[in-house]
Amino acid sequence: MLRRLLEPGDPTTVQQLMDELELPTHGIGSRSRPYLVLNMVSTADGRATLGGRSGAIGNRADKELFHGLRTTVDAVMAGAGTVRAERYRRLVRDERRREIRRERGLTEEPLACIVSGRLALNSEIPLLADPGARVAIVTTSEASLPDECSAEIDYIRATREGALDLPSAMSELHERFGVRTVLCEGGPHLNSQLLAAGLVDELFLSLSPKLAGGDAMSETLRILSGPEIDPPAALDLLAALEHESHLFLRYRVASS
Repeated sequence: MLRRLLEPGDPTTVQQLMDELELPTHGIGSRSRPYLVLNMVSTADGRATLGGRSGAIGNRADKELFHGLRTTVDAVMAGAGTVRAERYRRLVRDERRREIRRERGLTEEPLACIVSGRLALNSEIPLLADPGARVAIVTTSEASLPDECSAEIDYIRATREGALDLPSAMSELHERFGVRTVLCEGGPHLNSQLLAAGLVDELFLSLSPKLAGGDAMSETLRILSGPEIDPPAALDLLAALEHESHLFLRYRVASS
């Protein structure tokens, strides 16, 4: 059970939280793009990965929340580096979670959306090798993945002045694929790009009671990586819960 800190109330489960969760179906101030939520985990001193992966940071409640949030959205987005490092597979494999999605009026699985500017992907990623997977790839490349990638793949080729055009890609996700809500699972570079483009509406942050250290000048990743955001994005705290000294925080991005 998770203890409610804000708003105070009876202890709850992750599934009860997901039953209560109602995300808006369009970006704040705009009907031309989906509502986008970041879900990230961090140590108390800001590390987003340990040994190159995020799994060792969270606890079982964090993992339940990770999978629970996937039952609430139309699409799950991740950068190519995260997809490779975390060895992404089919997004909803548990039959009960598929049933929950059907009960919410959603497809059995969210659309998997991979952001890869250079199309640096191959069939060694289990998600792309699975013929039952539905994937949309956001890229600047005009190439296509090799035939060994058996997933059902569509491309969103979004370029502006030679760079990846995320606002255009989000609009195409909304208009072409009917995506109203997106859960982004990182990584830190993609998070920064989305935030800088004003495309992030909420942040779910799992804060782990761990101190991991690491050289601040090394490749140690935080939940954001890239140029400094000036001015910093302001956050409004919407909810806070606790489980085994892990904090689960939900913020609205006030400056989105």
